[in-house]
Amino acid sequence: MSEGEAPGALSGLRVLDLTRVLAGPFCTMMLGDMGAEVLKVEAAKGDDTRAWGPPWAGTESAYYLGVNRNKRSTVMDPTLPEGREALAALIRGADVLVENFRTGTLARWGFDEPWFAEHAPRLVRCSVTGYGTTGPKATLPGYDFILQAESGLMSICGEPEGEPMKYGVAIVDLATGMFATIAILGALKARERTGQGQQVEASLFDSSLALLANVASNHLVSGQDARRFGNGHPNIVPYRTYPAADRSVAVAVGNDAQFVRFAALLGHPEWSADPRFLRNADRVGNRDAIDALVADAMAGRPADHWLSLLRESGIPCGGVNSVAQALADPQAEARDTVLEVAHPGVPEGSYRTLGFPFRMAGTPLAVRRPPPLLGEHTAGPGWEAADGRP
Repeated sequence: MSEGEAPGALSGLRVLDLTRVLAGPFCTMMLGDMGAEVLKVEAAKGDDTRAWGPPWAGTESAYYLGVNRNKRSTVMDPTLPEGREALAALIRGADVLVENFRTGTLARWGFDEPWFAEHAPRLVRCSVTGYGTTGPKATLPGYDFILQAESGLMSICGEPEGEPMKYGVAIVDLATGMFATIAILGALKARERTGQGQQVEASLFDSSLALLANVASNHLVSGQDARRFGNGHPNIVPYRTYPAADRSVAVAVGNDAQFVRFAALLGHPEWSADPRFLRNADRVGNRDAIDALVADAMAGRPADHWLSLLRESGIPCGGVNSVAQALADPQAEARDTVLEVAHPGVPEGSYRTLGFPFRMAGTPLAVRRPPPLLGEHTAGPGWEAADGRP
């Protein structure tokens, strides 16, 4: 922490990051954003995502830069005796260890339950796995795309008569990283009470099913399988995108009172008296009819016309933006959603990246250091070599 910088909520916490790719690094980045000292342990070739370009910012891939700020990097090989010795020293000095190896890897290196109980009893250990540590698939590697397919998430994404589609980002990886962060924070709170660390885990399998949320609940209650609704909603109508004259508009009519106002705004107050559309349950049963009527009514005017009227009437709506448009939105600027970060490995001297998805008034989040170069902080086995503290 630099002089004059406010301490983060996790200032003083030491996190040993043995993860790579996305779910684990996203978790440890959030811990680092909150002030934790994060030491990223990499193999000689580095995190896989260092090679996932283009695009590049100098020698660094945009993918790697996006999930590895507020960390230091050290290189070691735990398959060798000297690497295991160095790793053991780091573990003894850590508060949190996060790893996403295949189940049993740490134990094969000698870091089994008895070792942790003797040498690091206060350590919070988080395993980020593909399928969890139990069950018939526990030994399989996990990939976001595969779990999107297996979990049913793809089956509910896409046009009703089209092919199942994956999401545009690795949503399962990101959710797993968030669940891992939540579990770690809970274990740290429990450590305050018990004085003991514990093992926690987050898996892509569990996360992908959790993301089904209300869709899973619909199936479990009704016994009916879920299906695709395109941009529609399984339980609320009208709640989808509608094409205006120049671009599409997303409309979310959340209750019957809003529908009355919505129908009048479109010039069709009679819709709210139509038995097919009186209540949300009626509209769900007649979604094709009402969706067609709304689409026809909105087609003749530009999106900004409808957005203005809808917002004035208190009806949730938004234009369908590209990523570039979304990041350039005045609201994004007001919220510091995009940050400029100095980086010695970038020819321009800095790069642009996403800011923080949450805020903490008393212990603000900060970018204290850019994503590290590979092995940039390799200086010895102890934490004192990584952060200069005794």
